[in-house]
Amino acid sequence: MSKIRFAIVGCGQISELHARAYVGSETAEIFAVCDTNKERSLKRQHEWGAKKAYTDFEEVLTDSDIQAVELLVPHTLHKEMTVAALRAKKHVSVQKPMSVSISEAQEMVRVTKEEGMLLKVFENFVFYPPYVKAKALVAEGAIGELITVRMRLTTSARGGWKVNEDTWLWHVDKDKSGGGILVFDDGYHKYSQAYDIGGEIQKVFAWIGSYHGVIDSPAFVMWKYKEGQRAQYGAYDITFAPNLHIESDYYAGDDRMELVGTDGIIYLNRCTARMLQEPSLILYREGETRVFHSLRDDWADSFIDSGRHFFECIRTGGDPILSGETGLAVQKIAMAPEISEREHREVDPSTITA
Repeated sequence: MSKIRFAIVGCGQISELHARAYVGSETAEIFAVCDTNKERSLKRQHEWGAKKAYTDFEEVLTDSDIQAVELLVPHTLHKEMTVAALRAKKHVSVQKPMSVSISEAQEMVRVTKEEGMLLKVFENFVFYPPYVKAKALVAEGAIGELITVRMRLTTSARGGWKVNEDTWLWHVDKDKSGGGILVFDDGYHKYSQAYDIGGEIQKVFAWIGSYHGVIDSPAFVMWKYKEGQRAQYGAYDITFAPNLHIESDYYAGDDRMELVGTDGIIYLNRCTARMLQEPSLILYREGETRVFHSLRDDWADSFIDSGRHFFECIRTGGDPILSGETGLAVQKIAMAPEISEREHREVDPSTITA
Protein backbone atom coordinates (compact mmCIF):
# COMPACT_ATOMS: atom_id res chain seq x y z
CA MET A 1 0.00 0.00 0.00
CA SER A 2 1.45 3.37 -1.02
CA LYS A 3 1.54 6.05 1.65
CA ILE A 4 -0.56 9.21 1.56
CA ARG A 5 1.80 12.03 0.63
CA PHE A 6 1.44 15.03 2.97
CA ALA A 7 2.98 18.48 2.95
CA ILE A 8 3.45 20.20 6.30
CA VAL A 9 2.95 23.92 5.71
CA GLY A 10 4.36 26.07 8.50
CA CYS A 11 7.40 24.55 10.18
CA GLY A 12 7.45 26.37 13.51
CA GLN A 13 7.71 24.89 16.97
CA ILE A 14 4.34 23.10 17.06
CA SER A 15 5.20 21.24 13.85
CA GLU A 16 7.60 19.10 15.90
CA LEU A 17 4.58 17.47 17.56
CA HIS A 18 2.55 17.13 14.37
CA ALA A 19 5.46 15.36 12.69
CA ARG A 20 5.45 12.58 15.29
CA ALA A 21 2.26 11.08 13.84
CA TYR A 22 4.18 10.12 10.70
CA VAL A 23 7.00 8.30 12.49
CA GLY A 24 6.44 4.59 11.96
CA SER A 25 3.16 5.17 10.10
CA GLU A 26 2.39 2.73 7.29
CA THR A 27 -0.38 5.01 6.03
CA ALA A 28 1.13 8.48 5.53
CA GLU A 29 4.46 10.24 5.06
CA ILE A 30 5.82 13.77 5.16
CA PHE A 31 6.49 14.09 1.45
CA ALA A 32 7.13 17.84 1.44
CA VAL A 33 7.57 20.79 3.77
CA CYS A 34 6.83 24.45 3.20
CA ASP A 35 7.84 27.54 5.17
CA THR A 36 8.48 31.11 4.07
CA ASN A 37 11.77 30.87 5.98
CA LYS A 38 13.99 28.89 3.58
CA GLU A 39 16.49 27.90 6.26
CA ARG A 40 13.73 26.48 8.45
CA SER A 41 12.12 24.68 5.51
CA LEU A 42 15.41 22.97 4.62
CA LYS A 43 16.08 22.15 8.26
CA ARG A 44 12.72 20.38 8.59
CA GLN A 45 13.22 18.58 5.29
CA HIS A 46 16.45 17.14 6.65
CA GLU A 47 14.97 16.27 10.06
CA TRP A 48 11.89 14.54 8.66
CA GLY A 49 13.34 13.02 5.51
CA ALA A 50 10.93 14.87 3.22
CA LYS A 51 11.57 14.62 -0.50
CA LYS A 52 10.78 18.27 -1.23
CA ALA A 53 11.11 21.65 0.48
CA TYR A 54 9.22 24.76 -0.58
CA THR A 55 9.03 28.38 0.50
CA ASP A 56 5.98 29.22 -1.65
CA PHE A 57 2.58 27.67 -0.86
CA GLU A 58 1.60 28.02 -4.53
CA GLU A 59 4.24 25.42 -5.38
CA VAL A 60 2.63 23.02 -2.90
CA LEU A 61 -0.73 23.56 -4.60
CA THR A 62 0.64 22.79 -8.06
CA ASP A 63 2.61 19.73 -6.96
CA SER A 64 0.46 16.83 -8.14
CA ASP A 65 2.41 14.36 -5.99
CA ILE A 66 1.07 15.97 -2.80
CA GLN A 67 -2.29 14.52 -1.76
CA ALA A 68 -2.90 16.28 1.57
CA VAL A 69 -1.64 19.25 3.58
CA GLU A 70 -1.30 20.11 7.25
CA LEU A 71 -1.69 23.86 7.69
CA LEU A 72 0.18 25.15 10.75
CA VAL A 73 -0.04 28.85 9.97
CA PRO A 74 -1.45 31.99 11.65
CA HIS A 75 -5.22 31.94 12.06
CA THR A 76 -5.88 34.73 9.57
CA LEU A 77 -4.47 32.49 6.82
CA HIS A 78 -6.60 29.45 7.60
CA LYS A 79 -9.53 30.16 5.32
CA GLU A 80 -7.54 31.36 2.34
CA MET A 81 -5.05 28.49 2.39
CA THR A 82 -7.65 25.83 3.20
CA VAL A 83 -9.88 26.87 0.31
CA ALA A 84 -6.92 27.02 -2.08
CA ALA A 85 -5.77 23.52 -1.08
CA LEU A 86 -9.27 22.07 -1.38
CA ARG A 87 -9.65 23.63 -4.84
CA ALA A 88 -6.33 21.98 -5.73
CA LYS A 89 -7.90 18.64 -4.75
CA LYS A 90 -5.86 18.14 -1.60
CA HIS A 91 -7.27 16.95 1.72
CA VAL A 92 -6.70 19.47 4.49
CA SER A 93 -5.87 19.30 8.18
CA VAL A 94 -5.96 22.85 9.53
CA GLN A 95 -4.89 23.59 13.07
CA LYS A 96 -7.44 25.01 15.47
CA PRO A 97 -9.07 27.47 15.79
CA MET A 98 -10.75 26.84 12.46
CA SER A 99 -10.81 30.49 11.39
CA VAL A 100 -11.20 34.04 12.68
CA SER A 101 -14.88 34.39 11.74
CA ILE A 102 -18.00 32.31 11.25
CA SER A 103 -18.36 33.37 7.62
CA GLU A 104 -14.84 32.11 6.88
CA ALA A 105 -15.56 28.79 8.59
CA GLN A 106 -18.78 28.42 6.62
CA GLU A 107 -16.95 28.98 3.36
CA MET A 108 -14.40 26.33 4.32
CA VAL A 109 -17.21 23.84 4.94
CA ARG A 110 -18.96 24.76 1.69
CA VAL A 111 -15.84 24.34 -0.46
CA THR A 112 -15.04 21.01 1.23
CA LYS A 113 -18.40 19.67 0.07
CA GLU A 114 -18.09 21.17 -3.41
CA GLU A 115 -14.70 19.59 -3.99
CA GLY A 116 -15.50 16.24 -2.37
CA MET A 117 -12.41 16.38 -0.17
CA LEU A 118 -11.86 15.88 3.56
CA LEU A 119 -11.34 18.73 6.01
CA LYS A 120 -10.15 18.13 9.56
CA VAL A 121 -9.81 20.84 12.16
CA PHE A 122 -6.72 19.59 13.98
CA GLU A 123 -7.55 19.49 17.66
CA ASN A 124 -5.50 17.17 19.83
CA PHE A 125 -7.15 17.39 23.27
CA VAL A 126 -10.07 15.16 22.25
CA PHE A 127 -7.46 12.52 21.34
CA TYR A 128 -5.50 12.73 24.61
CA PRO A 129 -5.58 9.08 25.76
CA PRO A 130 -6.70 9.76 29.38
CA TYR A 131 -9.56 11.91 28.03
CA VAL A 132 -10.52 9.15 25.57
CA LYS A 133 -10.58 6.70 28.50
CA ALA A 134 -12.62 9.13 30.61
CA LYS A 135 -15.17 9.47 27.81
CA ALA A 136 -15.42 5.68 27.55
CA LEU A 137 -15.96 5.42 31.31
CA VAL A 138 -18.79 7.95 31.11
CA ALA A 139 -20.36 5.99 28.25
CA GLU A 140 -20.13 2.80 30.31
CA GLY A 141 -22.04 4.46 33.16
CA ALA A 142 -19.04 4.49 35.52
CA ILE A 143 -20.28 7.72 37.16
CA GLY A 144 -23.97 7.31 36.42
CA GLU A 145 -25.52 10.10 34.38
CA LEU A 146 -23.17 12.95 33.53
CA ILE A 147 -24.29 16.23 35.13
CA THR A 148 -21.50 18.80 34.87
CA VAL A 149 -18.27 19.30 32.93
CA ARG A 150 -15.73 21.42 34.82
CA MET A 151 -12.45 22.60 33.30
CA ARG A 152 -9.52 24.60 34.56
CA LEU A 153 -6.39 26.10 33.04
CA THR A 154 -3.57 27.60 35.11
CA THR A 155 -0.80 28.95 32.93
CA SER A 156 2.41 30.81 33.57
CA ALA A 157 5.44 32.55 32.10
CA ARG A 158 7.72 30.10 33.96
CA GLY A 159 8.42 26.55 32.83
CA GLY A 160 8.03 24.64 29.60
CA TRP A 161 9.01 25.65 26.09
CA LYS A 162 10.86 28.83 25.25
CA VAL A 163 8.48 30.21 22.67
CA ASN A 164 9.68 32.47 19.87
CA GLU A 165 8.77 36.11 20.59
CA ASP A 166 7.26 36.60 17.12
CA THR A 167 4.90 33.69 17.77
CA TRP A 168 3.69 35.22 21.04
CA LEU A 169 3.21 38.62 19.44
CA TRP A 170 0.78 37.48 16.77
CA HIS A 171 -1.06 35.19 19.21
CA VAL A 172 -1.87 38.08 21.55
CA ASP A 173 -2.89 40.37 18.67
CA LYS A 174 -6.64 39.79 18.25
CA ASP A 175 -6.57 41.18 14.71
CA LYS A 176 -4.22 38.35 13.76
CA SER A 177 -5.42 35.56 16.07
CA GLY A 178 -9.17 36.19 16.02
CA GLY A 179 -9.54 36.37 19.79
CA GLY A 180 -7.84 36.17 23.18
CA ILE A 181 -4.89 33.80 23.52
CA LEU A 182 -6.45 31.93 26.48
CA VAL A 183 -10.24 32.24 26.23
CA PHE A 184 -10.49 31.88 22.44
CA ASP A 185 -7.29 30.30 21.13
CA ASP A 186 -6.43 27.80 23.84
CA GLY A 187 -10.09 27.69 24.82
CA TYR A 188 -10.91 26.02 21.49
CA HIS A 189 -9.28 22.88 22.91
CA LYS A 190 -11.55 22.86 25.92
CA TYR A 191 -14.74 23.74 24.05
CA SER A 192 -13.95 20.86 21.68
CA GLN A 193 -13.86 18.51 24.65
CA ALA A 194 -16.96 20.06 26.21
CA TYR A 195 -18.87 19.61 22.96
CA ASP A 196 -17.49 16.13 22.36
CA ILE A 197 -18.42 14.73 25.77
CA GLY A 198 -21.43 16.85 26.74
CA GLY A 199 -23.20 17.68 23.49
CA GLU A 200 -24.63 20.88 22.01
CA ILE A 201 -24.49 24.08 24.04
CA GLN A 202 -27.46 26.43 24.34
CA LYS A 203 -26.13 29.38 26.39
CA VAL A 204 -22.74 30.82 27.27
CA PHE A 205 -21.90 33.51 29.83
CA ALA A 206 -18.44 34.82 30.64
CA TRP A 207 -16.40 37.25 32.71
CA ILE A 208 -13.02 38.01 31.15
CA GLY A 209 -10.34 40.06 32.86
CA SER A 210 -7.07 41.37 31.50
CA TYR A 211 -3.45 41.00 32.54
CA HIS A 212 -1.65 44.23 31.56
CA GLY A 213 -4.00 44.62 28.61
CA VAL A 214 -2.34 41.69 26.83
CA ILE A 215 -3.50 38.35 28.26
CA ASP A 216 -7.20 37.58 28.77
CA SER A 217 -6.97 36.43 32.38
CA PRO A 218 -8.46 35.78 34.84
CA ALA A 219 -11.60 34.52 33.13
CA PHE A 220 -14.60 32.39 33.96
CA VAL A 221 -16.84 30.86 31.29
CA MET A 222 -20.08 29.03 32.02
CA TRP A 223 -22.46 27.22 29.71
CA LYS A 224 -25.77 25.37 29.67
CA TYR A 225 -26.22 22.37 27.44
CA LYS A 226 -29.36 22.02 25.35
CA GLU A 227 -32.12 19.86 26.75
CA GLY A 228 -31.58 16.18 26.08
CA GLN A 229 -27.79 16.41 25.72
CA ARG A 230 -25.34 14.20 27.60
CA ALA A 231 -24.61 16.84 30.27
CA GLN A 232 -26.46 19.75 31.84
CA TYR A 233 -23.95 22.47 32.70
CA GLY A 234 -20.27 23.27 32.22
CA ALA A 235 -17.66 25.73 33.43
CA TYR A 236 -14.12 26.71 32.47
CA ASP A 237 -11.92 28.92 34.61
CA ILE A 238 -8.64 30.39 33.43
CA THR A 239 -5.79 31.96 35.39
CA PHE A 240 -2.50 33.36 34.19
CA ALA A 241 -0.12 33.25 37.17
CA PRO A 242 3.08 34.85 35.82
CA ASN A 243 5.46 33.76 38.58
CA LEU A 244 4.16 30.23 39.13
CA HIS A 245 6.60 27.55 37.98
CA ILE A 246 4.81 24.81 36.03
CA GLU A 247 6.76 21.68 35.18
CA SER A 248 6.25 20.87 31.51
CA ASP A 249 8.07 19.64 28.42
CA TYR A 250 5.71 21.77 26.35
CA TYR A 251 3.67 24.87 27.21
CA ALA A 252 3.48 25.92 30.86
CA GLY A 253 -0.23 25.19 31.15
CA ASP A 254 -1.78 22.97 33.83
CA ASP A 255 -5.04 21.56 32.39
CA ARG A 256 -7.67 19.83 34.54
CA MET A 257 -11.15 18.42 34.04
CA GLU A 258 -13.80 17.07 36.40
CA LEU A 259 -16.73 15.05 35.10
CA VAL A 260 -19.38 14.90 37.79
CA GLY A 261 -22.13 12.33 37.52
CA THR A 262 -25.01 11.12 39.61
CA ASP A 263 -22.90 8.28 41.03
CA GLY A 264 -19.28 9.39 40.86
CA ILE A 265 -16.60 11.75 39.61
CA ILE A 266 -13.82 11.41 37.05
CA TYR A 267 -10.73 13.59 37.54
CA LEU A 268 -8.53 14.27 34.51
CA ASN A 269 -5.43 15.76 36.11
CA ARG A 270 -2.95 16.29 33.35
CA CYS A 271 -2.50 17.06 29.69
CA THR A 272 0.07 19.64 28.61
CA ALA A 273 1.99 19.84 31.91
CA ARG A 274 2.59 17.75 35.03
CA MET A 275 2.53 20.35 37.78
CA LEU A 276 1.55 18.10 40.72
CA GLN A 277 2.85 14.77 39.37
CA GLU A 278 -0.54 13.14 39.90
CA PRO A 279 -2.00 10.18 38.01
CA SER A 280 -3.53 11.48 34.79
CA LEU A 281 -6.92 9.83 35.44
CA ILE A 282 -8.80 9.03 38.66
CA LEU A 283 -12.29 7.57 39.12
CA TYR A 284 -14.19 8.00 42.38
CA ARG A 285 -17.35 5.99 43.10
CA GLU A 286 -18.99 4.33 46.10
CA GLY A 287 -16.33 5.66 48.47
CA GLU A 288 -13.53 4.03 46.48
CA THR A 289 -10.86 5.53 44.26
CA ARG A 290 -9.57 3.85 41.12
CA VAL A 291 -6.32 5.17 39.66
CA PHE A 292 -5.22 4.52 36.07
CA HIS A 293 -1.44 4.15 35.82
CA SER A 294 -0.92 2.46 32.46
CA LEU A 295 -2.36 5.10 30.12
CA ARG A 296 -0.23 6.86 27.53
CA ASP A 297 -0.38 10.37 28.93
CA ASP A 298 2.31 12.45 27.27
CA TRP A 299 0.80 15.46 25.48
CA ALA A 300 2.57 14.35 22.31
CA ASP A 301 0.48 11.18 22.29
CA SER A 302 -2.60 13.27 21.53
CA PHE A 303 -0.91 14.72 18.44
CA ILE A 304 0.10 11.26 17.25
CA ASP A 305 -3.41 9.86 17.66
CA SER A 306 -5.10 12.92 16.13
CA GLY A 307 -2.86 12.82 13.07
CA ARG A 308 -3.24 9.08 12.53
CA HIS A 309 -7.00 9.38 12.87
CA PHE A 310 -6.97 11.70 9.84
CA PHE A 311 -4.69 9.37 7.90
CA GLU A 312 -7.22 6.60 8.44
CA CYS A 313 -10.13 8.84 7.43
CA ILE A 314 -8.40 9.60 4.13
CA ARG A 315 -7.65 5.92 3.57
CA THR A 316 -11.20 4.73 4.32
CA GLY A 317 -13.25 7.80 3.39
CA GLY A 318 -14.56 8.24 6.93
CA ASP A 319 -15.39 11.59 8.55
CA PRO A 320 -12.84 13.17 10.91
CA ILE A 321 -13.98 13.57 14.52
CA LEU A 322 -13.51 17.32 14.12
CA SER A 323 -14.89 17.68 10.61
CA GLY A 324 -15.59 21.08 9.11
CA GLU A 325 -19.16 20.98 10.40
CA THR A 326 -18.11 20.08 13.95
CA GLY A 327 -15.27 22.58 13.81
CA LEU A 328 -17.79 25.26 12.87
CA ALA A 329 -20.01 24.37 15.84
CA VAL A 330 -17.02 24.60 18.18
CA GLN A 331 -15.96 27.87 16.53
CA LYS A 332 -19.28 29.42 17.54
CA ILE A 333 -18.84 28.25 21.13
CA ALA A 334 -15.29 29.65 21.17
CA MET A 335 -16.49 33.05 20.01
CA ALA A 336 -19.41 33.27 22.46
CA PRO A 337 -17.44 34.17 25.66
CA GLU A 338 -15.95 37.36 24.24
CA ILE A 339 -19.36 38.46 22.95
CA SER A 340 -20.83 37.72 26.37
CA GLU A 341 -18.15 39.78 28.14
CA ARG A 342 -18.48 42.66 25.71
CA GLU A 343 -22.30 42.80 25.76
CA HIS A 344 -22.87 41.59 29.34
CA ARG A 345 -25.39 38.91 28.39
CA GLU A 346 -25.90 35.22 27.78
CA VAL A 347 -25.06 34.18 24.23
CA ASP A 348 -26.61 31.38 22.18
CA PRO A 349 -23.70 30.13 20.01
CA SER A 350 -26.06 29.10 17.21
CA THR A 351 -27.00 32.76 16.67
CA ILE A 352 -23.43 33.91 15.97
CA THR A 353 -23.04 34.71 12.27
CA ALA A 354 -20.13 37.15 11.98
